[in-house]
Amino acid sequence: MTAKDRPNTSPNPWSAPIIVAQIPEAGLHRDIEADSAVRSALASVAGLRGVEAAHASFDLTPGRNDSVHVRGTVTARVGQVCVVSLDPIENEVIEEIDALFVPESQVPALADSIDDNDEEAGHEMPDPPEPIVNGTIDLGRLATDALLLGLDPYPRKPDVVFEPPSIVDDPEDHPFAALKALKNGPDSPKGKRRKPD
Repeated sequence: MTAKDRPNTSPNPWSAPIIVAQIPEAGLHRDIEADSAVRSALASVAGLRGVEAAHASFDLTPGRNDSVHVRGTVTARVGQVCVVSLDPIENEVIEEIDALFVPESQVPALADSIDDNDEEAGHEMPDPPEPIVNGTIDLGRLATDALLLGLDPYPRKPDVVFEPPSIVDDPEDHPFAALKALKNGPDSPKGKRRKPD
């Protein structure tokens, strides 16, 4: 998952803030695990039957001008509902994270710089940086966004195929059926019986 792919999730059920000033020059590795309360909240936010497990692993590397490069992987096992059979199913989510965080004051200038350079180069625009808010990076929010992004929007059981309901053609159901009914009605010439003389 790149920064531009991240959905904006609110509220944030999974929080694991890291103070940027405490990240050593050699970098920092962090593993976070969602407890039962967080998993329940994640399921509610994501509209899932449940979240059986959710884990994230991150590597944070300090860069120039107080920036931090964050790489990681989020893995989860979630309960969903098959869109075809409506049976409960479980799916695995594995989502990669690659994001650059900078102090909030630097975000607008860096985003403009990326736009200008990309227009001149004529190639795909790189991701804009993410803000470091109040000197911290919330790895939990990053993991939540990745989890939501990695969900299958149309989950289905293996080997389940959608079959539209079969419709038997009604011989009376055609464009001229109404005309035929009117023509053969009791008030029509054919529908009236001739009175005997």
